[in-house]
Amino acid sequence: MANREGLVQRRAVGNSSDTPSAVQNNKLSDDEDDSKREKAPKLTLLEEVILIGLKDKEGYTSFWNDNISSGLRGAILMELGFRGRITLDNLGMRKRSLLNRRVMLSNDAPCGDILLDEALRHIKETEPQETCQSWIELLSGETWNPLKLRYQIRNVRERIAKNLVEKGILTTEKQNFVVFDMTTHPLMDQAQKQQIIRKIQDTLLTRWVNDPQRIDKRALGLVYLAHASEVLEQAFSCLSDDDYDLAMKRVRELLDLDPDVEASKEGADEVFWGVVASFFK
Repeated sequence: MANREGLVQRRAVGNSSDTPSAVQNNKLSDDEDDSKREKAPKLTLLEEVILIGLKDKEGYTSFWNDNISSGLRGAILMELGFRGRITLDNLGMRKRSLLNRRVMLSNDAPCGDILLDEALRHIKETEPQETCQSWIELLSGETWNPLKLRYQIRNVRERIAKNLVEKGILTTEKQNFVVFDMTTHPLMDQAQKQQIIRKIQDTLLTRWVNDPQRIDKRALGLVYLAHASEVLEQAFSCLSDDDYDLAMKRVRELLDLDPDVEASKEGADEVFWGVVASFFK
């Protein structure tokens, strides 16, 4: 989604080649470009992860991928952190690991996304608060405590797919699998998926910087979440062997980082690194 404040309008320079019609045509062209940018859908991390893992023609993610469930719940927490809705409790006098710090509500204003708002309500209503790792498990329904089963967010993939249908990126079909029928959501906007894949590739290749604090946080979060969801490989399928090896080398470098160290740096997003620690520490 383009930032209009960063756009520089072209101004006509008075010379013999500039006619009123030419200037008007340039203005119309600029307006059309602005209109296209404004209409480009802004996607959540959950939607981006689903698009990476989606089988384009079949319209569903792999039946055998169990990790995408927890990966999407981690994406919910990371997205809430990016939007300023949650933070981690204060360290106090005693230094504690990210895995032991609890998620705290900082703003209960709705996000306008049904999944994010459902998770936000659970966090708001819970006392005592839980850690990032516990929330990922609770939102996934992975608990032995029957009293906490109410925190499970159900049908997450289907609900994300419906959001993407509303944004014009997926469509809806019925497929017959011999013994049952299933609603599927084949890809309709290939350009949108390619844009996400290019973002991951550029983050690890052409725009790589050897300092996670200087990498775009949404792009870095997408790399971590895609790996946790076991869909990252699908973003590398079109790379050459050399680029694939380099991208995977840099993924391993990111996985080797200590989230507690990164979270202690100035300007670091503690919720972001709390989610990362939940998956990889």
